Amino acid sequence: MSTLRSRSVEMTPAALPTLVRSVWPLLVGVGVALALQFFAKPVIGDFYAKVLLDIGTSIILAVSLTMVNGFTGQFSIGHAAFMMVGGYVSGGIVYYGSLLAWGSADMAGGALSSMIDGREAPFLTWGDALFAGSLVAGGLVAAVCGYVVGLPSLRLKGDYLAIVTLGFGEIVRVLIQSQTSDVLYTVEEVKETAWYLMPTKVGGALGFSGLPFYSSLFWVFLGVAVTLLVAYRLKDSATGRAFLSIREDEIASEAMGVNTTQFKVRAFVIAAFFAGVAGGLFAHSIGVQLNPGELGFLKSFDIIIMVVLGGLGSISGAAIAAAIVTILPELLRNPEPLLKMWPVLAGLAAVLLVAAVVCAMTGRRARSLVAWMCIVLTLLGLGFGARAAAAAGHNLGDYRMILFALALILMMILRPQGLFGVREVWDRSLWKGIADSFRAPPKKGGTNK
Repeated sequence: MSTLRSRSVEMTPAALPTLVRSVWPLLVGVGVALALQFFAKPVIGDFYAKVLLDIGTSIILAVSLTMVNGFTGQFSIGHAAFMMVGGYVSGGIVYYGSLLAWGSADMAGGALSSMIDGREAPFLTWGDALFAGSLVAGGLVAAVCGYVVGLPSLRLKGDYLAIVTLGFGEIVRVLIQSQTSDVLYTVEEVKETAWYLMPTKVGGALGFSGLPFYSSLFWVFLGVAVTLLVAYRLKDSATGRAFLSIREDEIASEAMGVNTTQFKVRAFVIAAFFAGVAGGLFAHSIGVQLNPGELGFLKSFDIIIMVVLGGLGSISGAAIAAAIVTILPELLRNPEPLLKMWPVLAGLAAVLLVAAVVCAMTGRRARSLVAWMCIVLTLLGLGFGARAAAAAGHNLGDYRMILFALALILMMILRPQGLFGVREVWDRSLWKGIADSFRAPPKKGGTNK
């Protein structure tokens, strides 16, 4: 017995190296968030900082939905409902908490929460603590809603589950919009009102206006770092393996002893928590008035587009697709500078065409090469069409959503499995599969040398 104990002690990893390996990714994420807040933001300006903030929020939403639609293979189309719940909970806590604490709902955060250049403030204040606590509270309430919705409905599959999640999203939206009073509590009324009655006045159909703008690049990309870290470690854990087994074959996973309903509910709750956090970040962003009409099923479809475009089950693919889907409409607002890139596209198309011809002459497969060549040629054709439209005096910015939809259709036709499929950008199998597509097929009765 003593020998077994000594061996177990020897096989136990040292505490300090294990702690360092566990914490350093989060520390790197905090460092990146601080660098974006204090070094990148003053350089890139307010507009690009706002676009970067929207990208971070979209990444949290897309990666969190990947835990349900990608990891477990379910089909939820009500993700924006959890975002709405988290946004209103966080907004109510910050707004009415600020009235109680400081007598005003004005922004009382420090430099970590400031998106205004030149604003003199301490590094960290109690306002920042109130905002951080509201994000966690919004995520927890959204997680509870995810459990309430998921426990009875995740015994369903496919279209049936989609209908249930869509119905939940519409219930949340209608409940908020149907409030009879659009007027918020004043400072005197807040002091005399019980806390559980405060959710009855959050703006109604007109939206929750007057929220202080606490969301900054630091808070958003700290949320991105935590979301990516949790998703990555969850995917490689025993729970994540159970999720993936449900996606691949639910009947087989049940036969192997996996409680499929329990694990699907668990994925639903985790995804709802991060959606609630993203809702809180969205609610306190500059230029945003929290309105239930903006967080309906159309917002859920936007998040689904990001997940499908990145590849169902790919964390990195969902993050990259979220950035693309967020940036592309902004680029198409003023597409004239993009038209100057047509010589680059023409050169790239020529290079891909020559490479495809060489592969065909040597008997090699080049499926990926041909797909990318088709994408570049189509973009080149759209570029020439856009130049002709601009020469005719048409404002291309008016057609940006049409061009955006065409780009999405093109990418899904030529890459139906998404950017990375079920793999990650750091997986060797992804790049090995791309390299294998350029190799000659094996000959019958032998192997290629």
